Amino acid sequence: MSHKTLIAGYGEVTRHLSMEDCIDAIERMFKSLANGRILLPLRQVTWLPERTGALASMPGYNGDEGKLGAKIITVFPGNASTEYESHQGTVLLFETKNGRLIAIMDATSITSTRTAAASAVATRALSREDSKILAIIGSGAQAESHLRAIPCIREISTVRIWSRNRDNAKRLSFKASKDMKVLVCDDAEQAVRNADIICTTTSSSSPVLEGRWLSEGTHINAVGSSTPNARELDSLAVARSKLYVDNMTSAKNEAGDFLIPLREGAIR
Repeated sequence: MSHKTLIAGYGEVTRHLSMEDCIDAIERMFKSLANGRILLPLRQVTWLPERTGALASMPGYNGDEGKLGAKIITVFPGNASTEYESHQGTVLLFETKNGRLIAIMDATSITSTRTAAASAVATRALSREDSKILAIIGSGAQAESHLRAIPCIREISTVRIWSRNRDNAKRLSFKASKDMKVLVCDDAEQAVRNADIICTTTSSSSPVLEGRWLSEGTHINAVGSSTPNARELDSLAVARSKLYVDNMTSAKNEAGDFLIPLREGAIR
């Protein structure tokens, strides 16, 4: 018996996957994960010999939804200077009764929206409700999606942006809501001083955020690093913080922002 498989490209996903809906879906997913209803094996990453790029496979099973899926993407950080996104690929979705392929979807738009939505869920749970000042470190796809996501759950009045590429930071500033004051900063310290919420969204392998710049009660979404030897936060920033992770297995194997301070003895 034949069946139809939905194919959704970048445009279709962008039109139909709103940030607000994705935030709600991610919050439900985290609850199911905490209740043991979701299986998330550690991602498998195959690096090119020169480590200029990688192929990553991320499978998952959601028992509450009866769905099985996998995201397969390439990661090429050097694409920042090209017309292409750093993360490209597809999401495959299957049902769990007969294993039928239900959908093939563009992963680029899903990745940027989903990651920012996860940060928004964390921000809603952990940041001060009266947070007004948002600092974004970075100016790529994740910076843009976080600029959309965080104002969905906090009444942001001021956004500060810093990027090593000032022209990209300026371009990002034009995408902010007209209701917000937007500042393109000269350095990262200027962006994060006295900020209520900070999102680090870079591909940097060394810290871009220092603990000595942080005010008490600041909420940080450390987004960019996903390898054990790269990080965006220095050890003091982590040592000064309460650390929350979405998946303990991933944190213990992939999160350089956690593993490096642990190896240094800065945290236990």
